[in-house]
Amino acid sequence: MSNNIPYKTYLSEDEIPSKWYNVRADMKNKPAPLISPATGKPLTLEDLNPIFCEELNKMELDNDTKWFDIPEEVLSFYKMYRPSPLTRAYFLEKALGTPAHIYYKFEGNNTSGSHKLNSAIAQAYCAKKQGLKGVTTETGAGQWGTALSMATAFLGLDCKVYMVKCSYEQKPFRREVMRTYGASVTPSPSDTTEVGRKILAEHPGTTGSLGCAISEAVEAAVTNDGYRYVLGSVLNQVLIHQTIIGLETQAALKKLGVKADMIIGCAGGGSNLGGLATPFIGEMLRGEADYKIIAVEPASCPSFTRGKFAYDYCDTGRICPLAKMYTLGSQFIPSANHAGGLRFHGMSPILSQLYHDGLFEARAVEQTSVFEAATLFARTEGILPAPESSHAIRATIDEALKCKETGEAKNIVMGLTGTGYFDLVAYEKFNSKTMSDQLPTDEELNEYLSRLPKVD
Repeated sequence: MSNNIPYKTYLSEDEIPSKWYNVRADMKNKPAPLISPATGKPLTLEDLNPIFCEELNKMELDNDTKWFDIPEEVLSFYKMYRPSPLTRAYFLEKALGTPAHIYYKFEGNNTSGSHKLNSAIAQAYCAKKQGLKGVTTETGAGQWGTALSMATAFLGLDCKVYMVKCSYEQKPFRREVMRTYGASVTPSPSDTTEVGRKILAEHPGTTGSLGCAISEAVEAAVTNDGYRYVLGSVLNQVLIHQTIIGLETQAALKKLGVKADMIIGCAGGGSNLGGLATPFIGEMLRGEADYKIIAVEPASCPSFTRGKFAYDYCDTGRICPLAKMYTLGSQFIPSANHAGGLRFHGMSPILSQLYHDGLFEARAVEQTSVFEAATLFARTEGILPAPESSHAIRATIDEALKCKETGEAKNIVMGLTGTGYFDLVAYEKFNSKTMSDQLPTDEELNEYLSRLPKVD
């Protein structure tokens, strides 16, 4: 190991950040407000309170408060699995023959296997504090549903999960972890909700999407007394909770005396990318530093790279608020790729505005190349990465190989969102060479984008 940099760098429990960061306070161009589908006007607390937890709604609409105190109960829960390590990928560097220094922030060291627990416990805490019976949610690959089921079990709340049908079928063991923690898990779209029945009638045999599952979860929340809907990504509040990742990363890099040149994260709805990158973007907005930040998304669901920056519904059933974001259209249902957590048609309004303003770049990668990168990472670094995380690995390897060509020893920081031990069906298809890349055509995307709602 060179440069006297340890393989793993841990903060102490006392060094875990005690506040979450809200990048909107530093943004000159704030994200556009959420719009009510009923009135066409910006949403208020009164509009949001029947759907989401009241305390979270205040955070959702707050453009000015830079720091939010992490409740002591949440901070105590964090200490069960945080701080997470910042690891120097010496063995991957050696395999690539690159002068680049690769660091990854590993968020898979908890039973949910991902970063999702950071927001799950915060949202469950707010639901418990409000005196609710339980919460409803959707999940793609299952990481969010698993994390929320853990958090609600810890706090004694009920949890109803609508899981994207293709993931429900591909990842039965993830489903069983949720059930072990007491959650009910329903494949979406289902015949248990009005919106689910409508989607099934219009798209018989569909493998589902996060947009479909969101519609069902929202309907279940508003039709059951004592329940609220919680979301694992996209929302402003979720990105705030997830900044614990980026803040810890900053602290660990400072401890090492290392200045990052690049920050790379996978992008689906935005929780991981936003959590890792926005503390660094805040430095850029304040003129304190400059970084190359890369969002990596699946080519089968390319919201940033082929979507449109416009108001759109956050769900397929068109019952949720409208958000101004990079979107492929709320009716878009991607092919059944194996990165279930990245199968959302839109992107976080915060990240969409930052991307529109040129604060970071985005690229789309095909899943066969993603699993090539995942395999190399597993063989060198000893962790089987989640398909979602592996999108960031793909771009990290590509950037490290560019450094090999130029001879530049850049410091690359990557978000490793979680483990892939529940994604072995995907690895089996890759290893058996039966995995394919199914990309939407321009004609298909134009058809969905032509249906975007008209918002003044």
